[in-house]
Amino acid sequence: MSTMNVYAIPLLQENLSLIEDRMRSRVSPQHLPDLRAALDHLLSAGGKRIRPTVIVLSGTMLGAPREKIISLGAAVEMLHTATLVHDDLIDGALLRRGMPTLNARWSPAATVLTGDYLFACAAHLAAEIGSLEIMEAFSETLMVIVNGELSQLFGGRGLWSREHYYQRIYAKTASLFEMSTRAVGLISSMERREVELLAEMGHHIGMAFQIMDDVLDFTSEQLALGKPVGSDLRQGLITLPAIYYIEEYPDDPYVRALLRGEWQDEKVVDRLIEAIRNSQALKQAQEEARYYVSQALDILHGFPMCSERQALEEIIHFVVERNV
Repeated sequence: MSTMNVYAIPLLQENLSLIEDRMRSRVSPQHLPDLRAALDHLLSAGGKRIRPTVIVLSGTMLGAPREKIISLGAAVEMLHTATLVHDDLIDGALLRRGMPTLNARWSPAATVLTGDYLFACAAHLAAEIGSLEIMEAFSETLMVIVNGELSQLFGGRGLWSREHYYQRIYAKTASLFEMSTRAVGLISSMERREVELLAEMGHHIGMAFQIMDDVLDFTSEQLALGKPVGSDLRQGLITLPAIYYIEEYPDDPYVRALLRGEWQDEKVVDRLIEAIRNSQALKQAQEEARYYVSQALDILHGFPMCSERQALEEIIHFVVERNV
């Protein structure tokens, strides 16, 4: 079953449509047409919706109530959308998925408030599930995400230790996947051990997903990325491909310049990006992403075989096979 066939599964398509409808129904500032138009723009740029897809497939596999699956999927995707609004503003990004970002069109104040509004909508959707434990997990995950952004903003530039990198991508991406699959276990009334296994599976998926994002930051073209190639390195953020390269070539003069804090020197960064693209670093990083995928699949294979499990396997493989 190919990934495209996974998304063609009628029940999955139906549930994803219901999640989309639920998100739009909670975003209803009818008295502010400009805000409504901006929110429609954000939700329409949605991409693969991989987080709600994982929620729908794993929740259906485990027999979770459909209404709770829909609320959870909508809450998680709304939270993710809110973080993107703030990320784009912080990074000064003018494009996302080839479309203008909100901050490319609005003032910083309006952009921040729109992100805040989406965070509130996400919390409201999560509350509809009626689980204090899920609300606690939701709020803790939001704190992890924001704390990660603050740490990156105030002290994350130019750091290249693996420990720092793994902490950063956990906060940025894996924590939300982890919370998503943990919440699926909770709404499915699983035993505590199985809930934590599901959370671990989500953690592995999220780590693989972000590592592949960091690989694609070097391998994709600017038109596909919607941002300059190597944009993280240009901001002083040293991701896994760069770490592999630095470990292999510590005496490279451009590596030394980068580690002295010269990431704003366009010549230094351009040379390093080209060197990384021509090295084994990208392959090594991708292999690490594949390791996390294999860990996630090992957990998934502990659950009974069904069409949803098979589709979830394909989605997990897609994490490391995608081109954008």
